[in-house]
Amino acid sequence: MSAHTQTAEKGQNTTLLCQESYVCSGTDEAIFECDECRSLQCQRCEEELHQPERLRNHERTRIRPGHVPYCDACKGANGNIMHASMTGSRQIAAVRCQVCKINLCVECQKRTHAGGNRRKHPVTVYHASKAQEQEEEEGMDEETKRRKMTEKVVSFLLVDETEEIQVRNEEDFIKKLDCSPDQHLKVVSIFGNTGDGKSHTLNHTFFYGREVFKTSPAQESCTVGVWAAYDPVRKVVVIDTEGLLGATVNLSQRTRLLLKVLAISDLVIYRTRADRLHNDLFKFLGDASEAYLKHFTKELKATTARCGLDVPLSTLGPGVIIFHETVYTKLLGSDHPSEVPEKLIQDRFRKLSCFPEAFSSIHYKGTRTYNPPTDFSGLRRAVEQQLENNTTRSPRQPGVIYKALKALSDRFSGEIPDDQMAHSSFFPDEYFTCSSVCLSCGCGCKKSMNHAKEGVPHESKSRCRYSHQYDNRVYTCKACYERGMEVSVVPKTSASTDSPWLGLAKYAWSGYVIECPNCGVVYRSRQYWFGNQDPVNTVVRTEIEHVWPGTDGFLKDNNNAAQRLLDGMNFMAQSVSELSLGPTKAVTSWLTDQIAPAYWRPNSQILSCNKCNAPFKDNDTKHHCRACGEGFCDGCSSKTRPVPERGWGPAPVRVCDNCYENRGIQLDVAEQPSDEEGGTLIARKVGEAVQNTLGAVVTAMDIPLGLVKDAARPAYWVPDHEILHCHNCRKEFSIKLSKHHCRACGQGFCDECSHDRRAVPSRGWDHPVRVCFNCNKKPGDL
Repeated sequence: MSAHTQTAEKGQNTTLLCQESYVCSGTDEAIFECDECRSLQCQRCEEELHQPERLRNHERTRIRPGHVPYCDACKGANGNIMHASMTGSRQIAAVRCQVCKINLCVECQKRTHAGGNRRKHPVTVYHASKAQEQEEEEGMDEETKRRKMTEKVVSFLLVDETEEIQVRNEEDFIKKLDCSPDQHLKVVSIFGNTGDGKSHTLNHTFFYGREVFKTSPAQESCTVGVWAAYDPVRKVVVIDTEGLLGATVNLSQRTRLLLKVLAISDLVIYRTRADRLHNDLFKFLGDASEAYLKHFTKELKATTARCGLDVPLSTLGPGVIIFHETVYTKLLGSDHPSEVPEKLIQDRFRKLSCFPEAFSSIHYKGTRTYNPPTDFSGLRRAVEQQLENNTTRSPRQPGVIYKALKALSDRFSGEIPDDQMAHSSFFPDEYFTCSSVCLSCGCGCKKSMNHAKEGVPHESKSRCRYSHQYDNRVYTCKACYERGMEVSVVPKTSASTDSPWLGLAKYAWSGYVIECPNCGVVYRSRQYWFGNQDPVNTVVRTEIEHVWPGTDGFLKDNNNAAQRLLDGMNFMAQSVSELSLGPTKAVTSWLTDQIAPAYWRPNSQILSCNKCNAPFKDNDTKHHCRACGEGFCDGCSSKTRPVPERGWGPAPVRVCDNCYENRGIQLDVAEQPSDEEGGTLIARKVGEAVQNTLGAVVTAMDIPLGLVKDAARPAYWVPDHEILHCHNCRKEFSIKLSKHHCRACGQGFCDECSHDRRAVPSRGWDHPVRVCFNCNKKPGDL
């Protein structure tokens, strides 16, 4: 037999040759296709082969131009369709195996020739014409066309087991679904225990048995995370989820992920394979309903407003279909035909104190499997009926579905503490609320997760208790409270209307003040010579507030008089130093030149280092080499050795690198210092001794100055010894990089990151003081 096939340039058949080679030796053009013989036959071979009586009734079809035969593996020996239940119809052949001498479609080729020796069989490829494909489609019934529409559907990972969305953006989501951006869709998801056949159920309900979602006979779960696929027939996004009660290291995150999927679904299928309905089914749906109403409804409404969506996302929750498969027991309600299964399910919910109020409807669909396979036709009809109902949940564009899932993932994400892993509820509040705990009383924040990103403060419904460690008391003006206003006040050094120096003077005479923005100064601690009362008993009310991690403390002692005094003295000293810097350096250079040896180059002529040529700036120090007399920077003249030929000895003195390396070279007699130069040299030595002595005195004065700064430091400032680098740019502090405290937050910054000036009334600084970049960006009063 010959299986030679000629093809044209565009891949369409021009001539099909006889595959029997009974009379023609395979050289004549094929005229007939015989289903029973499973071959293409020329005129002579067809007449000769069908001469016997038993072969005369073979069904033969005359071949048209561009004809491609049907797959032989999809048909039995008598022409009966065997493989139609798997492939959906008689498939057009894609190849012909020259060894097996059969025609195969793509599916049958994979099934029969994917492994073993058959994989090496030579094949001839058929190219069906568009006309034949169109003819085939026209001859299909509606069910067959539906099957063909789902042949190219593939699933993709939507969210992994750590709650991370695996699609980059809205366009990527639409591309993986392979649908139009303007197509209006609904979402169908499935839940149930691991091993109950959720993926198998979706494959047979929506995709006619094709393995769109992976199934496996292994003990390990074949579905990890959330997978999605698009059903082009019913225009729905089908979502497969990881099973409950399965082995996982992220149990709490997986449970929270299930509720996110439920929140974006229009229809939920709860798949259970058990002879009786278990309590965990009702417990799961009841807890999911409560969590949906408590946490997700508000967030979905906020997403609708924030994203400008024109469709409601949370008018009501999804509908639920409980798909119950039994083997040995009757279905729910079959004992009493007058009782509706849905009524029995509602009674079961009430007995367990579970109230599925969030779901728009709950339907029961059962099937009893006497002999496999499972019948999914009833579930398919129930699903299609629910999808046609648009009274509570309307179809929406795929971009809306992605935005809703993205908003829920951004809001409810992050690790869940270990102490919240085991809980009596499937969806405890801890899975969706902020994990921060008050440092004073230990109660938790009741706001939703990640609320701090939106600037929403922590909140707790329980009252806090006072802790001396955190001093979590706040003062409010009593007079304003009696007028219906709650105004916070703090003790501070001076009133906002006083100048800095006048405020210090008043503080020294009459103590700290409490000032209300509405009432003015309401209290001075030493207003009278005696009999001064506590402000709590007279002018302020006390409230206890929660102390949340990462927030500022409640230190009410904002007396910063000592620090303000130091700031004033430092400002005066800095001003005098800056104004006198130029004349001081000029006088110093002139005096140095007067007592310098004759061989030294004058300071006025030294503009750059003699070795590295680095130019000297105003603050840079020039150093003379004691051997050659040239000017160098500190890095090029850091070595020391005696220079007896210049009169410097026996103690080592500063020399440049070149003279240090040439230390064995002696100077000429003509270069020996004269008596006059010797006197100048003695004057220079005396000048250096005086400078060293003054430097030691200044260093010794820096130590008590540091102690004074620590004593004057306000309580909320971070101590200097704990500040190693800038809190903003992370530069390490050194002798050349000074530390500065932000008057608002108390952290340490370099000058570049804290050069802004702004009043900080809450800390007692009523006049503009140094603040960092971050605090300066905050709106309102600091």
